[in-house]
Formats: sequence, structure tokens, C-alpha cells
Amino acid sequence: MKQIFFIITMFIVYNSYAQSIDTAHLYNPKADAEKDIAAAVKNAKTEHKFVLMQAGGNWCIWCKRFSLAVANDAKLDSIVNADFIFYHLNFSSENKNEKLFAKYGYPQRFGFPVFIILDDNGNRIHTQNSEYLEEGKGYSKEKVAEFFEAWSPKALDPASYKD
Repeated sequence: MKQIFFIITMFIVYNSYAQSIDTAHLYNPKADAEKDIAAAVKNAKTEHKFVLMQAGGNWCIWCKRFSLAVANDAKLDSIVNADFIFYHLNFSSENKNEKLFAKYGYPQRFGFPVFIILDDNGNRIHTQNSEYLEEGKGYSKEKVAEFFEAWSPKALDPASYKD
């Protein structure tokens, strides 16, 4: 009886988790991404942060997995909140944001999600292929933390390297 209860419980937990991934709407195909990114850059300048864009779409399971991995890990969530203004840049049949993807060097060539980091002046300073952050059917917390820390404002501040 305990085994049946355990199996039913695990089935419910798994289905709840799968549904939360399938029904998450991280990206807004109707958004004016150019305007939103300009606002993010303005906030980054004020807050001494960079803009971290996760490009992808609501159709992308790996995009959802990444967002959940960061949101559910206190360390990763803390790094993002301390160093970045986060934005989900939509790429879907409804809105491919072709002008912006061209402006940022066609990052979709790496697949999705792909990460684009802008400095506090709106200049693209890095594009990250998410494949290098994966581990199994998810993301390596260590690799993701290393990525965030390596592209943080502090990491790129020359004053960080003075004796």
C-alpha cells in the first residue's frame, strides 16, 4: 500500500512540475522589445548593473528550465538580482524581433535559449550559448553561477584588478 501511495504521489508531483513548465509564459510576443530594452538599459545605468537578456520563446522547454533553475536557487537568483536587469527577448512565429536579433549579431545561431549581455550603455558585450551551461536535462548551477559572475559589472571593472 505504501508503494502505491508513493507512486501516486510521485506521479502527481511530476505532473504538477511538468504543467508548471508547460504553462509558464516568460515571453511576451506582443511586447515592444526595443522600448523594453531601452528601459532596462536606463535602469541598469541607474543601478550600476548590466542587462541580461534571455532570448527564446514560450515554446522553448530549455528556456523554461533555465528560468526555473535560476528562480529556485537562492545563490543564482541573488547574483542575477545583484548584478543584472533581466529581460526575456521573444523569438516566436508571432514576433521574431528580427531587427533586434540582427542588431545583437544574430544570437539565434546558437539555438535557444541564448543569452545576450549589454553593458549599462546598451552595448552588447557578450553572447552566451546556453549549451555550455547544461548538465543532463537541466543546467549546472556551478556553470551558471560562473557565467553570471564572469560577466558581472564587477568582473569587467578595471578597479577590481588593481592592487
